[in-house]
Amino acid sequence: MSSIGDRNSGCSPKSMLPIFAIYNNLSFSPLKRTECKDNKKMEKTHTISYQEYAIEELSAEDLSLLQAAIKATATSYAPYSNFHVGAAVLMADGSVVMGSNQENAAYPSGLCAERTALFSAAAQHPGVAVRTIAIVARNPQGTLAPACPCGACRQVMSEQELRQSEKMRVICYFSDAKILIFEGIENLLPFGFDM
Repeated sequence: MSSIGDRNSGCSPKSMLPIFAIYNNLSFSPLKRTECKDNKKMEKTHTISYQEYAIEELSAEDLSLLQAAIKATATSYAPYSNFHVGAAVLMADGSVVMGSNQENAAYPSGLCAERTALFSAAAQHPGVAVRTIAIVARNPQGTLAPACPCGACRQVMSEQELRQSEKMRVICYFSDAKILIFEGIENLLPFGFDM
């Protein structure tokens, strides 16, 4: 949660002057600054929001999507990291699209499971919104391991939300006792890039 002005910092929102504008969704949005006494810096905070569940507490729909992501780990090509990631995307029309990480000896040429699933979903179901994405990983021993999207995947999720003009849910498996659900990508990427 961001706040402008803090009675303890000597900052006051009395003169909210636009200092420049950024291009955002085909319109300009002015950024604001706050005048501060004694050159004190204003501290801002951002709070992320998520729910934590045990696997047996998940809804039938979320559990089914998580199981699809687990299944997708079997299609992973990860000879270099031996870290097999699966993702499953639930579309607004009820269809499920799976993806897995695909590594390459030329490192940047590989692709994460989340992007594989999201790009495939967009290609197979143009114009259909993504409701939820579930992400799971298997470690080199083959057991389920904590999984959370990388920065590039978070940015792709942010762009997907912009394309569809609605938030998506992100389910991240950490253990059977700890599954995190984020409502909207801003809780994973608070300052996503947008042109």
